[in-house]
Amino acid sequence: MLFNSVWSIVILFYLALTPLFAARLYHSVAALGLLAITTIFWFAGSIAMAAKIGVPDCHGWTSCQSAQAAVAFGFFIWAIFTGLTVMEGLAYMRSRGHAAHADTTKPAMNHYGA
Repeated sequence: MLFNSVWSIVILFYLALTPLFAARLYHSVAALGLLAITTIFWFAGSIAMAAKIGVPDCHGWTSCQSAQAAVAFGFFIWAIFTGLTVMEGLAYMRSRGHAAHADTTKPAMNHYGA
């Protein structure tokens, strides 16, 4: 789960900052693939952790309760990345892969429309 967290931070930085600062390096197919891989990582990690701890009776042990919370949050994050993957896939299908999300073809307009 630690790998998933670090991987997700790197991917989210790429998805958030690349279209803003380096639009030529942003490709919607790559973003879709990275999100799909991240979704699979979170699903696999959450399943593995749930299988490892099973269904314990914690009796107030904080380490046991922390492991249960990690499984729950892992599945929440998996659901979030699933939603992001679906939204990116829909955006790719709408644009048919012709352009990135950042529109760099139009010149910037000032407040007066010129």
